[in-house]
Amino acid sequence: MSSRHHIDDFMRGRIIGKIEEGRKITDVAREFDIAHSVVSRLWKSFKTTGMCSRRHRGGRVRSTTPAEDRYIVLSAKRNRRTTAQQVANQFLAASRKQISRKTVARRLREGGLYARRPVVCVPLTRQHRTAHLQWCREHHN
Repeated sequence: MSSRHHIDDFMRGRIIGKIEEGRKITDVAREFDIAHSVVSRLWKSFKTTGMCSRRHRGGRVRSTTPAEDRYIVLSAKRNRRTTAQQVANQFLAASRKQISRKTVARRLREGGLYARRPVVCVPLTRQHRTAHLQWCREHHN
């Protein structure tokens, strides 16, 4: 028995074809090494819908298309200092479609762009460097 693998459409068609030939569900399940219940469910759904392909299930519909996702990433790459809100405003001006700052941030993350803040530190002067070097020489042992 296979362990939780989805059956591709070609295999589904073969299974339906075998059953339509007049073979028993048990024999078909044994031949393809699939659970009887899976083949039975497939045959039942084929009889009711007339199709053997898997239904696309999923969550909410995405607010942007793949082309718009590429545009968002490209506009952020053109000017690396723009914020997600500024990119959302640019997108609104370009496509007349309102998207949130969070959506832009998500699309940028999918595109491999992550927000990083530079570390804030005091730049060392010549006096700092000489004092540090002097301290190191005094404490090297």
